[in-house]
Amino acid sequence: MKVVGLWRYPVKSLQGEAVASATVERDGVAGDRTWGIRDESTGRILTARRRPPLLEAAAAYDDGMPVVTLPDGSVLRGPGRQTDAALSDWLAMPVSLVSSAGDEGRAEFFADATDDTSEAIEFTMPEGRYVDAAPLLVLTTASLRTGEGLHPEGDWSPRRFRPNLLVDADGDGWLEDDWVGQRVLAGEVELRPAEPCVRCTMVTRPQPGLEADVDVFRTLARHHRGRFGVWSDVVVPGTLTVGDEVRPS
Repeated sequence: MKVVGLWRYPVKSLQGEAVASATVERDGVAGDRTWGIRDESTGRILTARRRPPLLEAAAAYDDGMPVVTLPDGSVLRGPGRQTDAALSDWLAMPVSLVSSAGDEGRAEFFADATDDTSEAIEFTMPEGRYVDAAPLLVLTTASLRTGEGLHPEGDWSPRRFRPNLLVDADGDGWLEDDWVGQRVLAGEVELRPAEPCVRCTMVTRPQPGLEADVDVFRTLARHHRGRFGVWSDVVVPGTLTVGDEVRPS
């Protein structure tokens, strides 16, 4: 098995950037989800669960500074009044671009992932990163093939599921579930998968090149208790590169 995809998402719920190599720190991929868009009326960090248009924008880093590209092509460089004003105009609500440093951000998910009118449940993210659970999300091509086999009309692009690490593996089945509690060596990095990732309405949302598809979630709910990929802790940090060998042990 080997690494065939690496992603970081500088701003939570925006499109991220694929990278050929990444520094993996104890709390995740360097630069991953270290910024968020805060709803100034509630103090919560917005996600595409509540505001689906977030997935139409993209974020990347330029010399360590987050750069946001809006759907109309406007480019916003770093935090500040001009960025906040442009984001507020785009989303038609008062928001600001904020750092996750020292912050335990609050966000929401819907009780029913297929119904945006269902109860919105607030949760608190880990301090210092706007991640939903553990530092790093791992997905395998075996699981992607399994999902596609169950719902072939859907588009099972890994971008829909927003992993940090995509591992190429033969066969099918929910392979990475078996890694929970084991050591997984990826290049010079050691991971310990902690728990399967319980999916939410995010995987149903449209984004550039992908149509809305609630049946993706329904397929996972019906066949795998809504789980897809594994949240993983970082035991030994280091550099991870596309092409690195992956070895569960």
